[in-house]
Amino acid sequence: MDKGQPVMLERAGESSRELLFRLLQYSLYEESGTDGNKMNENGLFDYPWFDAYFSEPGREAWLIRDIGGKLLGFAMVNEYVQKADRGHSIAEFMVLPGFRRKGVGRQAALLCFEKHKGNWEVSPAAGSTRAEQFWESVISRYTGGRFEFSDGIFSFFSGAGETDGHKGLSGR
Repeated sequence: MDKGQPVMLERAGESSRELLFRLLQYSLYEESGTDGNKMNENGLFDYPWFDAYFSEPGREAWLIRDIGGKLLGFAMVNEYVQKADRGHSIAEFMVLPGFRRKGVGRQAALLCFEKHKGNWEVSPAAGSTRAEQFWESVISRYTGGRFEFSDGIFSFFSGAGETDGHKGLSGR
């Protein structure tokens, strides 16, 4: 994939459940090197909220694809925020290794942010400097540097003109 080639988000419905579960397991495996998460006795990483992404309002799962339909990764978004009264959060996010550092993640993240105006929070994978650097770069560029980072959580506002309760926020 060429840098800058457009990507799209495809809603992960019931027909994509198994694919999303496999992608999530791969992502949790990758993160386990830094977050200490352990596999269960069945060789899987527990993720008690998975089924809720197919049944509860306020939870969305997206497959990241190129315009030709090639699978590039996934994103899971929910409404569980810690720093604001309400908003959206990137719960899980992964670009497949062969497509990293090619602009896919940045484009997919921006598409997520544009789906829901308002407060957003992103908590990079615990202990992952690369994930933290990625999200800081994406969010700083998206907000023009108007974001907060505390307790491992990036907080910012998505909206036309950035006229929100986060006025005057600056990056680190």
